[in-house]
Amino acid sequence: MGLAPRDALTVLPDTLRDDLLTAFNEIIKNYREHRWEPSELNGGKLCEVVYTICKGWLEGGVYPARAEKPSRFAQKCWELESSYQQVPNSRSARILIPRMMIGLYDVRNNRGVGHAGAEVDPNQMGATVVLYTAKWLVAELVRLLHALTTDEATAVVEGLIQREVAWVWTHDNIRRVLRTGLTWKQQTLLLLLTEMGDVGESELFRWLEHPGLPSFRKDVLKQLHQSRLIEYDTVARTVRLLPPGVSAAEALLPAA
Repeated sequence: MGLAPRDALTVLPDTLRDDLLTAFNEIIKNYREHRWEPSELNGGKLCEVVYTICKGWLEGGVYPARAEKPSRFAQKCWELESSYQQVPNSRSARILIPRMMIGLYDVRNNRGVGHAGAEVDPNQMGATVVLYTAKWLVAELVRLLHALTTDEATAVVEGLIQREVAWVWTHDNIRRVLRTGLTWKQQTLLLLLTEMGDVGESELFRWLEHPGLPSFRKDVLKQLHQSRLIEYDTVARTVRLLPPGVSAAEALLPAA
């Protein structure tokens, strides 16, 4: 069984892991809300956390409690390549990740974010660069820290994304879709959009207050599975939203 999103990055101190996920999810949230300028601005915050984690990994897995903000950021990234060249299997942490961070940090500093009169105005193109670079960086950290394949790490990162849906009300272990007029399938997709990783079939059934478990399995879960919108494990009785399901669920939401 692959790594569950809730177990990802647990080798890090809780505070450093929180710094990473907060910065990452802020980028995701702002991009979804078309807030292009904050999306670019927070790319710099993510870079500082990723740099701290890479440096800690290269030093044998010794991580500080919180992210460090090095002066002359780009130079410090370049220095990782030569300073830790004796560390085995370290190409990603020394070279690949730092070079991606330099590019992301440059977008943060030179696309008009936080700088009046900058040469290039913040726009969707720049924000998209930030979004997908951020996803790559976090996936590469997951792959590095947990010895996963790239595909496995990418799947874990999708599970780390926190999605807030205004139509889904949450209280303790209760979820309710507040918008009326949606089909059972649509409601299921929206509920899964707010969750990270696998969700128990029984939980979904309880949240939806569906009238019958057999028909819920046959007419909702199995059909969504056949459409490749969810992964429905009939043995473990768990459900996971697939990337096409994310797109289908987000298409149900009002435009920003």
